[in-house]
Formats: sequence, C-alpha cells, structure tokens
Amino acid sequence: MRAALFLVLVLVAPALLLVAPAKAGAQEEKVVLKDAPGRDKAMQCLACHSLDYIQMNSRFLDKAGWTASVNKMINAFGAPIPKEDVDAIATYLSENYGKPPPK
Repeated sequence: MRAALFLVLVLVAPALLLVAPAKAGAQEEKVVLKDAPGRDKAMQCLACHSLDYIQMNSRFLDKAGWTASVNKMINAFGAPIPKEDVDAIATYLSENYGKPPPK
C-alpha cells in the first residue's frame, strides 16, 4: 500500500502538474477588436495593456464611461494617446463594447 502511494506521489503527481498548465493555456483565445470605424484609434490601447481590459469593462461602460476611462489612461497613467483621438476611441468602444441599453 505504501509503495503504491509512493508511486502515485512521485510519478503521477508531477505528470499532472505538467499537463494542467498546458490545458489552461490552450483554452485562452486572442482578443481581436471588432472591425468598425475607430478600431484603428482604439488599437492605441495596446501601447499599455492587452485588449482583454476592453471586454472586461464592456458591460459596465457607456460612452461617458469610456470617455472617462480613456481620459484617465491619458491623464493618470500617461497613455500615449492624442487628446483628439479620445472621442473616436470612446465612440468606437461604446458602440461595439458598450454597456447594453436597459430593457
């Protein structure tokens, strides 16, 4: 009985650790922004973070929220986004990833 437990701990457990991370990584999908006017401007967000943030915030932000978020990225975090692109980015994000309208 002890020998069997020893074999499981020494041989099987490490093998499971090698397989588990591979499975988790295989399930991740690359985020691709929807093709629509303003997408090129919104791609500037990649200068600081992944596009996952857009999808994570999409259910919470309307145009005013996206505008405030983009301005925060510029003013608080120093995002290299020209001020004249803020409206185009916020419009794109709100139209394609914005908070759903109330039912």
